[in-house]
Amino acid sequence: MKRSVIWSRDALEELIGIARHIAKDNPEAARKVAVAIRATGKALGQRALGRKGRVSGTYEKVVADLPYIVVYKFIAKPTGGEALVILRVVHMARDWLPETWPPA
Repeated sequence: MKRSVIWSRDALEELIGIARHIAKDNPEAARKVAVAIRATGKALGQRALGRKGRVSGTYEKVVADLPYIVVYKFIAKPTGGEALVILRVVHMARDWLPETWPPA
């Protein structure tokens, strides 16, 4: 089932922050990481294959070959059907307890 994908402000800010941090040492690697994260989000709209999330009502998808997790949820669209909202992009090394978000 194809769904529209919506990036939350938090997720976009985290994606930009990740790319900026990596770009300090390696701009090309930063571009590749950002592309991979965005591609993961886009693919979730085609086929949402993720595990149950640590925060109720969410799901998590690991970005292939990278230490990042895309956190998402589904919402009902006013016109019918559902959309997928990407809530956060989190590095796997972050402290992240159930039912909490890691500090921004």
